[in-house]
Amino acid sequence: MRKILILLTITLSSLSFVSQAQVNSGKVTGTVIDGNTKTIESATITLVRASDSSVVKMSVANKTGSYEFDAVPEGRYIVIISAVGHNKGYSGTFEVSASNPSVALKTIELVPKAKSLGEVTVTAKKPLIEQKLDRTIVNVEAAVTNVGTSAMEVLEKSPGISIDKDGNISLKGKQGVQVYVDGRPTYLSGTDLANYLRSLSSNQLDQIEIMTNPPAKYEAAGNSGIINIKTKKTKQFGYSGSISSTWSQGRYAKINESFNFNYRKNKVNFFTSLGYNNRKNFQDLNIQRSFIESTTKEVKSHFDQESKIRESSESFNGKLGMDYFASKKTTFGVVVNGFYNPGTFRNRSDVMIGDPDYVLLSRTIATTFNERKWKNFGTNFNFRHVFDSTGRELTADVDYLSYNSNNLQDLVNAYYNANGIPTEKTDTLLGKLPQDIKIYSSKMDYTHPLKKGAKFEAGIKTSFVKTDNNAVYDSVNYGARVRDLGRSNYFIYKENVNAAYVNYSRPFGKKITGQFGVRVENTNAEGNQVTTGVKFKRNYTQVFPTAFLQYTANEKNSFVINYGRRIERPDYEDMNPFILFLDRYTFQQGNPNLQPQFSHNVELSHTYKGFLTTTLNYTRTTDIINEVLEQNIDKNETFIKKANIAKQRQYGIAISAGGQIKKWWSGNVYLNVYNNLFDGIINGEAVTISATSGQFNVSNQFKFGKTWGAELSGFYRTGGVDGVFRIKGFGMMNMGVSKQILKGKASIRLNVRDVLYSQKISGTIKYSNIDAAFQQTRDSRQVALGFTYRFNKGKVNNQKRKTGGAADEQNRVKTGDN
Repeated sequence: MRKILILLTITLSSLSFVSQAQVNSGKVTGTVIDGNTKTIESATITLVRASDSSVVKMSVANKTGSYEFDAVPEGRYIVIISAVGHNKGYSGTFEVSASNPSVALKTIELVPKAKSLGEVTVTAKKPLIEQKLDRTIVNVEAAVTNVGTSAMEVLEKSPGISIDKDGNISLKGKQGVQVYVDGRPTYLSGTDLANYLRSLSSNQLDQIEIMTNPPAKYEAAGNSGIINIKTKKTKQFGYSGSISSTWSQGRYAKINESFNFNYRKNKVNFFTSLGYNNRKNFQDLNIQRSFIESTTKEVKSHFDQESKIRESSESFNGKLGMDYFASKKTTFGVVVNGFYNPGTFRNRSDVMIGDPDYVLLSRTIATTFNERKWKNFGTNFNFRHVFDSTGRELTADVDYLSYNSNNLQDLVNAYYNANGIPTEKTDTLLGKLPQDIKIYSSKMDYTHPLKKGAKFEAGIKTSFVKTDNNAVYDSVNYGARVRDLGRSNYFIYKENVNAAYVNYSRPFGKKITGQFGVRVENTNAEGNQVTTGVKFKRNYTQVFPTAFLQYTANEKNSFVINYGRRIERPDYEDMNPFILFLDRYTFQQGNPNLQPQFSHNVELSHTYKGFLTTTLNYTRTTDIINEVLEQNIDKNETFIKKANIAKQRQYGIAISAGGQIKKWWSGNVYLNVYNNLFDGIINGEAVTISATSGQFNVSNQFKFGKTWGAELSGFYRTGGVDGVFRIKGFGMMNMGVSKQILKGKASIRLNVRDVLYSQKISGTIKYSNIDAAFQQTRDSRQVALGFTYRFNKGKVNNQKRKTGGAADEQNRVKTGDN
């Protein structure tokens, strides 16, 4: 692997000095005027590729409104023009070729907006859903019912995304999604990722990018793809910002507040965002288990558990950054961010154990109290250098992240017979479960346009992760606190991932465009359970090819086929072999023998008139990492652990349509139907589970007059298979209304989520000697009232701030919060 990195570094260095003579030179000229036939000075002119809308060059109109692009490679392009106080203007598609090297565009007229930027804050109305070649984009603010919600709730109603009872995210019926924020991975997984997304207010979000088959430039991690959450940013000189506050009421009240500010002057751009939320939630969880003898298949006992869970949490998060434009070609940037999330978790479980005929034998009242404090600090240093006007550039990122979690846990169990009389002494277990995680990451990417519209990309990346978990348990015996050495656990895990990729794209004639890439990742990991002396090491290198072909048959029809191989590595804590106590009868145990799972993904899509997209997909996954249950029928105990237990095959079809129905009504519809086949060996027995499932999302946006808007939306998921669980159908309906006030500078939004209170999740699990069912209800029906005020002074700037470059490690962190 070291040789590969050295060779790629030499290649990047050599390519940075490739002569401009390699690129066939073309020229594009034009003029821009406003609706009164006056020329527009300083309008921003952007030259993009017609195939994928990627930016090739940018310029500014002169005093006469004229602009010019030199040294334009051969290819098909579109010019986009924007100016303060005007709607955007677009040229038609045109081609630069050897036979047509100089293109003079027709004069483009920009339509003035009703008021100038100095008089009113102008907010362009974006569609809720945008369908791009390689991703689906959800514009968060376009939905009235997103006000006052969390990032998790926004994802929950996004097309193709589903959330299970534990907060695990699936995309098109497949688990293993990698979640990024502003192009950087969250380095979280499981419960901790869910808690973080619930603490992130929708008021701070701009877009959700959903990529089911990312190109080689992205990390190969993520069995079903990548979700990138983009927070709000501004692109203008001067200053701008917004203040938002939302009050929500379900069974309990919730508060979300946020502040965003950006200031750009001369060579310096300063930006910051602050957020606070206070949330209280409830969850009622009922579990029924039958303990079955594995050989005779006779039922030995029945287990019925009713849990009342109450959670209270606060979240303080902030981001502070600066960009320094050293020259027109070179930019340096730094970003510092972090959060502090204190909270409490209370659970009272009533556990009733009966004989095979459901006659009550005993009862246990179990109470759990967790006091959690979760801290994060991260910093990113970034660099961007543009070599010339052709788009040849070099970018670099260095990231450092630190997570610190402290969880104080009290478990108390009281035991009674069928008549409610105590049968034994109450036991108490006190836990102190700290976790410290350090992540270091750096990467470099190089882009080089070639002749005839081709483009070469390459990059390298390395990351180092260390997790330190020292869980200490004490038992209380007759009022005395005694260290429980049999339950305490000290686990250290280290991981290093080195990666390199190359990517090549080009048009093959006027109708076909291709993109081909390969990524190599080398993983080195070691775990040390200090308490028991158990150690393990993992070293492997894998290759991940990607391919993408687009065929534009005509103006109405285009086809895309893509392929990618991906990996899903085990979460760090899932490899810790020690036992975590969830309650008196339920334990969770890590598995140091976990191996990564791999998947092959193929998609074929057709787009008609830009509004209707149909996609066929096929995925085959091997060595699936999944939760399995093991039971001790004599003690009515259940062990939960992860294992590589099976392979999975999925095929499906997705249909997405959206657009303007009436002048006052726009809508989006998404339908996904898929079949999952799960085939493996669990607890020594062959298990085959198959089911066809469907997911349906619909959103309607209404506009009444110039200042009123409304939304009616919802989703429904049919029953289906989620790993070894069979989940019953559930859904929700939302509605809301919005009103612009203060001359468009502010808005008020009122919405109701889960109007019918139908988001109640239930399911069963049956295989081998496992027979269990669950039902879950939570605080999903809420009324929210939100207020947002926007302010700015300056002119639009299209320079995009560089985001960080850490990889998939963050999605796999667990801090022990359960």
